[in-house]
This record gives sequence, C-alpha cells and structure tokens, in this order.
Amino acid sequence: MKLRFCGGAGEVTGSCHHFTVGATRFIVDCGLFQGGRGVYERNRTAWPFAVDQLQFVVLTHAHLDHSGLLPRLCREGFMGPIYTTPATRDLLAVMLRDSAHLQQAEAERNRRRGRPFAVIYDLEDVERTLERLQTVDYREEFSPAPEVRARLLDAGHILGSGIAELWLQEAERRVKVVVSGDLGQPGRPILQDPEPVQDADVLLLESTYGDRNHRSLEATLTELVGALRHALLEKHGNVIIPAFAVGRTQELLYCLNDLVASGTLPPLQVFLDSPMAQEVTRITARHFELFDSAAQAAVQHKPPPARRLHVTFTETVQESMALNRISAGAVIIAASGMCDGGRIRHHLRQHLPNPRATVLITGFQAAGTLGRQLVDGAPEVRLFGEVVPVRAEILTLGGFSAHADQTALLAWVAGFTTPPGQVYLVHGEPRGSEALALALQQRGLAVTVAQEQDEVML
Repeated sequence: MKLRFCGGAGEVTGSCHHFTVGATRFIVDCGLFQGGRGVYERNRTAWPFAVDQLQFVVLTHAHLDHSGLLPRLCREGFMGPIYTTPATRDLLAVMLRDSAHLQQAEAERNRRRGRPFAVIYDLEDVERTLERLQTVDYREEFSPAPEVRARLLDAGHILGSGIAELWLQEAERRVKVVVSGDLGQPGRPILQDPEPVQDADVLLLESTYGDRNHRSLEATLTELVGALRHALLEKHGNVIIPAFAVGRTQELLYCLNDLVASGTLPPLQVFLDSPMAQEVTRITARHFELFDSAAQAAVQHKPPPARRLHVTFTETVQESMALNRISAGAVIIAASGMCDGGRIRHHLRQHLPNPRATVLITGFQAAGTLGRQLVDGAPEVRLFGEVVPVRAEILTLGGFSAHADQTALLAWVAGFTTPPGQVYLVHGEPRGSEALALALQQRGLAVTVAQEQDEVML
C-alpha cells in the first residue's frame, strides 16, 4: 500500500492524495492550485499518476483548492465515480461552473490582447464531472472497491465538508487512514463542530493555522461592530468585504443579522454582489438539517422590521456597477475571498484610493494573492493592468476563519480514543506545519510534514 502527496503539501492549495492498494488506485480530493506566479502552468502540469487507472475519487468538500481540477480529470479520461456528500454536490454545481466561466472570461481578455490562453476545462467538462458524482450521507459506509471501505464524518468547515475515514486491505494487511480534509473551528455559527474520530493508523491532518490561534468569536464580533460603526458613522464611507462565496458569506450574513436583531448595530444596507454567493446562500438555506441548534433557532426567529438586516442581491453587472454611485453607508460583500477574481476586484479598484473606505479582510489569504498583498500593507496594487494606490483602511478580522486553529487542531487529535500511529501534516505553509508538528511531537505522536510528490508506504 502506498500514498503519494500530489498537492496541498507544503502549501494550502491543490490538495490531492493518491492511494495504491493492491490493484486499486484512487485519490482523495483533486484541487486547483491558486495564487502566486506560475499557478496557471501548475494546473496544466502532467498528472503524477495515470488518470485511466483511477477507479474512483473521494471528495472531502467543495472548495476549489480541493475540487477545482476534477473537470480537468474528467476531460482527460477519468470515468469513475466521485463520492461526496449531498450538500457538496449542490455546491459543486455552482462552483465548478463559475470556475469554467472565469477561465473563459480570462481567455477572452487574453485573446483581445493577442496573448494565447487555453482554458484548463470548459462547461462541458464541468457537466461531465457533475454526472460522475455519487452522494453519501454523513456516517454512511460505502465500499468503492473490494480493498476499500469508507465513510465521511462532518468536518464542520463548510456546508457538506467531510472527514474521510478509509479502511484499506491488501492481502492480510489492514490499515485505517483518516484524511481530515479541512477542519472547522469549534463554536462557529451555523455549522456543527468537527466530529471526533475514534482511531487511525495514519492521519493526514490539515495545518493551515498550525502556528496560531484565532481571536475568539466574541472578540471578533466586538471588533466587527467597532469597525462598522467607525467606517459608516464616523468616516461616512463604505465597507468592502472580500468574502469566500461558500461559508464565509453566509456566516457574515448570519452574524450581521444577529447583531442588527439584537440592537447592537443599527439596520444596515448590505449588498451581496456575487451571483455565486447568492446561489450558495440559497443552497445553504435548503440544508437546514446540517445547521447547529443555535442556527436553527435563529432562522425560525422573526425580529420586528426595525431590527432586520436589509440585504440586496445584485443580480446583474449593471446593478453591480451602480454600487459605485453609493458614496457612503453601504456594506458590499463580494467574491472572491482572496481578491483574485470576481466582482470584488472592481470594487477594490473603485475604493482602494479612497481614505474614507474600509476593506475588511475576513479569511486566510494565500501567498501571492491580491488579498495577501493588502494584508501585508502594500502601498499600491495592480488591478486590470493599472497601478492602484491603497489609501483605504485595511482591517483583518481573524476570528471568522473556517479553519481550526492550533488549539482546536490539537484538541481534535487528542479526541482520538486510540492515537494515530503516524501523522502527516498537509494543507499548510511551512511555518504553520512545522509549528503544529512540534506541538504534536511534544504530545508523543510521530509526525512528518508532507512535501509535494513524497511517496510513503502505508
């Protein structure tokens, strides 16, 4: 039995883990590489495995850094099933189509400039991928091959996210591998906490925030209230929030609604300027059964009109452009969360030169992304071929992260009834992975920080 780390090792994008169990070949996740120079070429690099030999895929969740290369896989000959949860299936229909649309738009822009640009996949490839999806509920055991049994537990990261438990057998040897996927932070709004796992011989553990802890949600909400009051009532400007269309947008709307309903904030004018985020919000509402008890109660509570959040969905490009005429008092939430695509870039071009504007960063910003440049204090950035000065106030709210912090990661691992025999740290930049490795080693665990293309025996 062998495991090869094909992506998401030493970095936080491109997650893909290839397993060989006797005659069976499969992968867990098939993610897009995002951010930084050369990312386009990386997403077109030859696979480090034979696509036509893959029997199936297990997909932990819908974020593109875990799912975004599935259409390329199908384009190049993969014909097997892709196992995932029903909510992930629903999200993929939105996210993968959006990814294909963005590539097509980029190809058209480059064509007009006389630059060759071939899409990685198109809408036909996405539809072919969606046909391959087979859904399994949380805790429903399935057997995709004679040598493999599997099930998905709730990872509490985004809607439908899963922890993959894999029971592998080759001849007389049996190994249980657990792939954490991305774990959520306990106590976050809307979703359940990550489920505990009983045991594992081998654990693949994400380490995005392995070197730090998040500010508490309570402190983050206090900071959010202060930032909104300062930006809207004192500076009389607008607030621009780059938000991930999946998870972060719905969490922000939930928290803003709660703050207005409680009277902590006055009624706000919020514009959700992301067609994908709008559709994801509708999908989230349809999966009420996945909410935690507090979220279910909040959905059923109807505050009086004076304490209701006013949310406008901007459906068209014209409606989005019309937001530029609002000089003050607007909260504009737009994707993408790392500012590398989507309508947020147009709002940043409009508002970054304005000292009365405030940009609230609410999620992890990978190295090489525009969001990371803003967080790191860049005095100017390049948008649509122009140099744009950064005069707006840039604030970072750390407590909204959808990823477990170091304390939560350690607590989740400590929850194993039988500790894992070997831990491989994935999905983290070196600083985070190395800090988490040290903390786990101090607790007596065998830990290795995985590197891309490493191959290990199971």
